Amino acid sequence: MTEKLFYVDSHLKEFTAVVELCRPRDDRYEVVLDRTAFFPEGGGQYADTGRLGDVLVSDARERGGLIYHLTDGPLPVGAEVEGRIDWGTRFMKMQQHTGEHIVSGLVHARLGYNNVGFHLGSGDCTMDFDGEITREVLMEIEQAANEAAVSNLEVLVSYPAESELAGLEYRSKIEIEGQVRIVTIPGYDVCACCAPHVKRTGEIGMIKLTNVQRYKGGARVTMLCGYRALADYRTKEEQTRQISSLLCARENRVADAVVHLKEEHTRQKARLAQMQKILLKYKAQEIPKTEQFVCLFEEELEGDGPRILMNLILENGRAACVVFQKTGVESFRYVMGSRTVDMRPLAREFHGQFGGRGGGKPEMVQGSAQGSKDEMRAWMQKKGKEILNV
Repeated sequence: MTEKLFYVDSHLKEFTAVVELCRPRDDRYEVVLDRTAFFPEGGGQYADTGRLGDVLVSDARERGGLIYHLTDGPLPVGAEVEGRIDWGTRFMKMQQHTGEHIVSGLVHARLGYNNVGFHLGSGDCTMDFDGEITREVLMEIEQAANEAAVSNLEVLVSYPAESELAGLEYRSKIEIEGQVRIVTIPGYDVCACCAPHVKRTGEIGMIKLTNVQRYKGGARVTMLCGYRALADYRTKEEQTRQISSLLCARENRVADAVVHLKEEHTRQKARLAQMQKILLKYKAQEIPKTEQFVCLFEEELEGDGPRILMNLILENGRAACVVFQKTGVESFRYVMGSRTVDMRPLAREFHGQFGGRGGGKPEMVQGSAQGSKDEMRAWMQKKGKEILNV
């Protein structure tokens, strides 16, 4: 059995140990020590990283009571080595994990929901609950969680005997064989957990619940604690400052400024659409009356412009019309229509020739295609004459 120093002292950063096993594994090495402060992956928390002597430790896993360290180089069996864990990352993980205990305990006490999933990722951590949580309730949970943090409560770890465990009410997501490790935050949570935690809740710092969404019939809550919450605040503060400068608005009024900008954008968009329609009427009138099958390539149209232009041309008495709008180097979207001819057969043949796709009704088909503008124009003009018998 590997002696687990992270249970003796969760704040242990450096230690010495004897190498008991070293063997190749793919392009890495698996190293077993007589004791270690490296926490292996477990309980929703990923493994510690760091160094053993001069080699890097990128992962740690427990199998059969032994902890295997994945290293980038070999270590001599029987040698004593100095281990150093990446303390900044470990402390950050302990902040998140202890914060999760407080939040999950509060959700369970107030709503009766169970934590059915926990993932401590590289950017944030998520908690899955078997019931829905509104944003209003989430803010109440967040307030209570931060009250627990500033109370600087001692985080207690115990190993109850089976007789004690039988009468103890605690949270646990899985059935546990053997000795059960209980982590208690007085007044907030009692939970079976294998991971290291901070010693007092004050070390967690701020607990920020950034999002809640429906997930598998329940809720998924996203959380940031401590230094992660601070980094998130700094990022959002800088973004708000930049937006404030661009909009010439005070930082605490940027939302109002954005609403005003959006309303103005909507008005301008409506004006441009109306102006485009007026211009398209003139364009439709310029089409020679002798041209019964009209094929146009227009790059400047926006929104419903191609469809509006097509309908205006048909209203002016043309038999059929197709309008292409460029979307890439040799890619186009199109709309084709007629008041007298079923355009679907023409569209299907066109798709086969130019790798297109789309659909619609006899009087109008819309879609996209790939190819040369000149080749498409020549093909359409030829087919147009055929279907109109001109």
